[in-house]
Amino acid sequence: MKWILGLLCLIFLIIFHEFGHFIAAKLFGVKVESFSVGFGPVLLHRNFRGTDYRISLFPLGGYCGMKGEKDFQKAIEENLTQIEADSDSLYGVHPVKRALIGFAGPFFNFIFAIIAFSIIAGIGYTYYTYSNKITIATEIYPELHSAAAEAGIKTGDKIISIEGKKTENFNDLLVEISSRPDEDLLIAVDRDGTVLEFTVHSDLDKKTGSGKIGVVADSKNVIEVQTPEFGFFGAISEGTKQAFGAVGLTLKSLTILFKGVEVKNAVSGPARVTDMLGSTIKEGFAEGAKTGIISTLSLLAIISISLFIMNLLPIPVLDGGLILIAFIEFIAHKKIKPKIQYYIQVVGIAFIVMIFLIGLTGDITYFTAKK
Repeated sequence: MKWILGLLCLIFLIIFHEFGHFIAAKLFGVKVESFSVGFGPVLLHRNFRGTDYRISLFPLGGYCGMKGEKDFQKAIEENLTQIEADSDSLYGVHPVKRALIGFAGPFFNFIFAIIAFSIIAGIGYTYYTYSNKITIATEIYPELHSAAAEAGIKTGDKIISIEGKKTENFNDLLVEISSRPDEDLLIAVDRDGTVLEFTVHSDLDKKTGSGKIGVVADSKNVIEVQTPEFGFFGAISEGTKQAFGAVGLTLKSLTILFKGVEVKNAVSGPARVTDMLGSTIKEGFAEGAKTGIISTLSLLAIISISLFIMNLLPIPVLDGGLILIAFIEFIAHKKIKPKIQYYIQVVGIAFIVMIFLIGLTGDITYFTAKK
């Protein structure tokens, strides 16, 4: 059951993405010939205002079929010097309009993340964590490294801020430290009423890509934290803030991949993402409707942000590739030759295949380890 739930959520995010392309194409005068939920043979369809709306056999996402999408392939096959296109086709509109059509899909993923984070901010929730009083990890796990201890932090200290940001509980510590691997961190602690500052260079956990400083929570101090319940406009403001924060964090995570992180663990394939979604939904709603809604929306928002960034990478085959080529044509005031686009596309396909194989390998390792 969890696989079905996870798959449905993933399909929803993809359809929402395609709906962004659909809206932009209609807005900028590109004929949308088909809009399908699912791929493969068409099961049901209805033509409305020139668009064939479909439900197809394989429920693995969907597509927005725009007029002229195959004009590029036709130009390659016929060895044309430029893509010949009608004015109401994808390659027939102004490059800026084409770029905006390409951007609209990822942008809708970003909009969904704002909506999800806003709903969470409006609902508010309670969680349990520990106080900001810490224990040096090596006192419990001698085999570990503690950058905090090396810098002079001691067991019993209360970490009250990291890089100027207040840390009121241990969850705050985890959020700040895990997102700052391999960095010099200015950490303020309260030691018996005296505030002291230390510079701690965080370690990079190469398995997860997260930062660590070698401290653990004082498990004797469990506390309950209630998040604020924002009003309508306050929730939208908070949701937007969190969405932009998630974009920054995701971009930062991408740069960390080049620091020796085990890529197969960091890059999840569709099977692992579906499993995570299904497990989150099942376990969340088992605790209650409110918990289920919040945990599901949180994960969907993070995945949606990842789709937003991934699709904007300037790689042909992805939306970012379409945007890049349109931008070059706009600057150069002439169309790029189909052959040049073709060679660029081959490189893009190779990159996508490589990412897919890494994700597949990671999925296999992940599910094998669970057995």
